[in-house]
Amino acid sequence: MASPRTFTRDEVAQHNKVDDLWVVIDSVVYDLSRFVPAHPGGEHVLVEIAGKDATEEFYSLHRHSVLQKYSKFAIGSIQGEKQKIMQAEEGAMSKVPYAESSFWMGSKTPYYNESHVAFRKAVRKFVDAELRPHAQEFEDNGGKIALELYQKMGRFGLLASRIGPGIHLKFVPNLPAGVKPDQFDYFHEQIAHEEIARLGSPGFADGLGAGFVIGLPPVLAFGSKDMIQKVVPQVLLGDKRICLAITEPYVGSDVANIRCTATKTPDGKFYIVNGVKKWITNGHFSDYFVTAVRTGGPGHSGVSMLLIERSDGLETKQMKTSYSSAAGTAYITYDNVKVPVENLIGKEGGGFPVIMFNFNHERWLIIAAVIRGSRLVTEEAFKWAAQRKVFGKPLIEQPVIRFKLAKMIAEVESVQNWLENITYNMTKMSYKEQSLHLAGPIALLKYQSTRVAHDVSDDAVQILGGRAITKTGLGSVVEAFQRTYKYGSILGGSEEIMADLGVRMAMKAFPKDARL
Repeated sequence: MASPRTFTRDEVAQHNKVDDLWVVIDSVVYDLSRFVPAHPGGEHVLVEIAGKDATEEFYSLHRHSVLQKYSKFAIGSIQGEKQKIMQAEEGAMSKVPYAESSFWMGSKTPYYNESHVAFRKAVRKFVDAELRPHAQEFEDNGGKIALELYQKMGRFGLLASRIGPGIHLKFVPNLPAGVKPDQFDYFHEQIAHEEIARLGSPGFADGLGAGFVIGLPPVLAFGSKDMIQKVVPQVLLGDKRICLAITEPYVGSDVANIRCTATKTPDGKFYIVNGVKKWITNGHFSDYFVTAVRTGGPGHSGVSMLLIERSDGLETKQMKTSYSSAAGTAYITYDNVKVPVENLIGKEGGGFPVIMFNFNHERWLIIAAVIRGSRLVTEEAFKWAAQRKVFGKPLIEQPVIRFKLAKMIAEVESVQNWLENITYNMTKMSYKEQSLHLAGPIALLKYQSTRVAHDVSDDAVQILGGRAITKTGLGSVVEAFQRTYKYGSILGGSEEIMADLGVRMAMKAFPKDARL
């Protein structure tokens, strides 16, 4: 906050030397005399604007948040003027056109009710207040996200909100905005995924539990009562972390050919696990590993699932991938790991149905995050086009830029509406019905949403230019997106597999008597 002192612009103009340097940014006066030697861009940049209004220059180089960081240099304001550029409050909806999906910008919809409005507001405020302050640091520098932050999410009810409606909601003391477990539906969950994706820090966001949202559902659906009672509360409250360990260096989508083995001891009380897993999100810092193992012969029928606790013989190594190491992507080795037979999830030889059980849900949540990321990048490009001056006028005055924005907006809005249609059907269908009727549409939407992400990334980079390939500053959100959006096109099933699955599911319902 600027002090209550006021100055005329003529008074500011007198402070125009390197050792006595004032500037005006959005009617606020800043004394940068002590800051000149520390300015990352050198003193010449500041001397050029000394004693002048530097609003346009500032916003061509920096995000608004920089003013908050250096607010201590504000000494007053220009007499008779008011600030025109205001930062949105925590939890507030953006006013930039298409920065939010249609309902949140005033349109009517049958999908959302008052509990969804309150839920989004509460989650957004929590994300902005508790998670965003750490996002850029972890995205840039990586490292293990503090357990305390995870526990905050757990106690707030955000972790439980990310794996759908169900009995697990009763394991936590409350849900955001006081939503009751019997009120909670898939639209609440969709909102939770969207708000975390809105951080614009993909590696950090995935570090906040991308492994948990696919690792805990198999335990809930197929684990024993004792296993559920022990593991679920620990994970939902943020005291322990869990991941899903299926992929191997030799096996991706071809799950039936995994090589990691689990052999029973002669007394039948333990499995001895040997093998490796690769690209396991959150694996580097997880306490529990829901692991696909081979307990029998080749093919689907020889696959089982085990809950394996971090113990002797289990080692995790951080992998370097396109996004931040904060995601904890790991290479895991199992060297004679001893696992009680009680840790079997489902039946021996029945691991394949356990693996397949959560695929639709996993793909759906990836879709929600990818679309929200695409929307965020569209907002960033829209803002930049409006504030950037080129050849003496705003960049958005160029027809080619408006065309790119139109394409971005139209594509994002189309997949958002498809997503909401699918989510609505999820609220009305049993799991069996979802498997029958939604597997194909979800697969096709995942394919389409990642294609949209590709297009949005490409256009946003062209709009922001060099800033879009620079990790810091005005283009940081777009840079992170263009470097990592392909994760969505691979994880949970590649684009090619999704497209093929969608059509194959449609072929099953194709009428035999249909002709042109």
